[in-house]
Amino acid sequence: MLTFSSVNVRNAAKLRKYYKNCSYRLCEYSLGVKLMWKHHFSPTFAQEGGCLIVKSTSHGRTVFDYPVPLNAASSIEEAITAIEDYCREQGICPVFYQVPEEELGRVLPRYPCAQVENNRLWQDYLYRAEDLITFAGRHYSGQRNHINKFRKLYPEAQFRPIVPEDAEKLERFWDEFHRVFHKESALAKKELCYARKLTRQIGKPWLLSGAIELEGRFLAISVGEICGDTLVCHIEKALPDYEGIYPTMVQSFAAHFAGKCAYINREDDGADRGLRTSKTQYHPCAMGSKYKLITATELTRLKAIPTLRTDRLTLDAIQPSDRDAYNRLCLDDVRNRLWGYDYRKDLKGPLTDNYFYRVARNDFKNRLALNFAIRLEDQFIGEVVLYRFDCKGAAELGCRILPEFDGNGYGAEAFAAAADWALYELGLTRLEAKCFKENEASKRMLAACMRPQREDDTFYYFEKLI
Repeated sequence: MLTFSSVNVRNAAKLRKYYKNCSYRLCEYSLGVKLMWKHHFSPTFAQEGGCLIVKSTSHGRTVFDYPVPLNAASSIEEAITAIEDYCREQGICPVFYQVPEEELGRVLPRYPCAQVENNRLWQDYLYRAEDLITFAGRHYSGQRNHINKFRKLYPEAQFRPIVPEDAEKLERFWDEFHRVFHKESALAKKELCYARKLTRQIGKPWLLSGAIELEGRFLAISVGEICGDTLVCHIEKALPDYEGIYPTMVQSFAAHFAGKCAYINREDDGADRGLRTSKTQYHPCAMGSKYKLITATELTRLKAIPTLRTDRLTLDAIQPSDRDAYNRLCLDDVRNRLWGYDYRKDLKGPLTDNYFYRVARNDFKNRLALNFAIRLEDQFIGEVVLYRFDCKGAAELGCRILPEFDGNGYGAEAFAAAADWALYELGLTRLEAKCFKENEASKRMLAACMRPQREDDTFYYFEKLI
């Protein structure tokens, strides 16, 4: 099971060893973005299969970056499988938040019920490094004119790297920039605050920074890092009263730091009209698309719990009128032990008369599980549960019967009916089940309609394929 640690400055080297050679060319796959936005997304990380796995929170939902391999020996397949196993144990469906376009074809076929989003607002602006270093060609004549105007007006202004000893100058620049910052967007204000905090990391070897200085005063700053063949620019700020300052800063920063890079990523525009106009005027060679892949289970297509019938039984939704019998089943310690479940460890709130019914109802409402009531002549005698969906067409099936109805084959009959329905109606491709080795009755029931898969010290495992 994956174990996650917080993304912070102390762990920076662990993440940077992955990002420094990352080929995705997207700003999210950089240490600077992770540190800059850590209070917004609460990122944590783990390592599996030679890959970096980052887990974050977006709008209250757990999301994952696409795994970042360390080298050619790394296994993205192992990393994705580890994410799937983690999510299955947590009872959630994997959501990959920023899948690079070139990796979408690898991961999408894994999930038959996935939804893909590609929001224009997420896309990064990618430029050829050579274009921003030289501004050559007719279509960059406007930038060249602005730079020439700046050089003519401020011939003493010079670009240079920022060093830790510049801390006071940097803070003075931020104070000045705050006074001329007029955007009302909450996100823009947050970005400004986060950017200022990130500049306090200047001096770290992976963080590249430069300023245009005039008479001991910073007029503009840029901060970024190199990831693979791309210089990712995290911060570009300038005092707007100095005509031509922005293109001068863009070219100076690129010329100083991007000489060995193929591309420069100037990140997204945050839906800001002015930023979009500006970034477009620099003629990006491509837009870095980021795909949100939301996986789901076959239950998402099911509007209501169906009714199934066998020769003797009916399977349908658990009703409020089943409460007493259902509580007796759920509170039966003998059956819970054979079920491999102790409700006491998983209680969420007080154990009321409606607790177990409410859990079953909410699990279906959230499309986490489906609980069938097993009825004999309209009387509740047990349940079949379809749960632990893996979002790849598989789920686990379990069955339990009230003790007074044992020994009549009702469990096997209900289990087989639910299994057939799950495979041929719901659309699963694989069912799993297990039983404790000492539970001989369950072993016989499972063997009657499934094939043995494996065993360990505790369980026998079975499966049924379509």
